[in-house]
Amino acid sequence: MSRSFKINRVSHVSFLVSDIACAVEFYCDFLGMPLDSTRPDLGFPGAWLLVGEQAIHLLELANPDPVTGRPAHGGHDRHVAFVIDDVAALRQVLQSKNIEYSCSHSGRKALFFRDPDGNALEFVEQ
Repeated sequence: MSRSFKINRVSHVSFLVSDIACAVEFYCDFLGMPLDSTRPDLGFPGAWLLVGEQAIHLLELANPDPVTGRPAHGGHDRHVAFVIDDVAALRQVLQSKNIEYSCSHSGRKALFFRDPDGNALEFVEQ
């Protein structure tokens, strides 16, 4: 099949959250992602976060997905992966805050945990 366009990169991913203030605290204060105040107001509660040249769009909307009954390991669920410089340091922070996580089943330096709304996050060391 011939295409007249090319996909160049991921612009952003979106997460549904139940409480935008709680989500911003988690992503900005805990994970250190800066807010992007240049993005437009879309008419409902939300926030844009910067991750390098890409972004995360937090949307305070009703989540149609179940919160319970999700796979225990985030790698077996829909997730977004972030590249970080030190998985061991993140592991220590998660342990100090009693946040449950699982390590990559492949043996890579990677771990998975969930945000307060159950969205699965992967952090891989590169």
